[in-house]
Amino acid sequence: MNILMDVAVKQGFPFPWAFTLLYVVGFIAAVIGGSIAWYNSKRPPGWEGTERPSIIPKVGNDDESES
Repeated sequence: MNILMDVAVKQGFPFPWAFTLLYVVGFIAAVIGGSIAWYNSKRPPGWEGTERPSIIPKVGNDDESES
């Protein structure tokens, strides 16, 4: 009977903080990478005249020349 009581009292595995942190950091990196890719892509209809924000780096070769 004591064995059953010990099993009920023992705690399970500790919460995996490393994996949770990995998921959070990965999500933030995906959002930042997606934002940079979106800003460097061709502009969708209605956004042709907008300028790229100064914090977004220019990536790749574009046919457009920005001044």
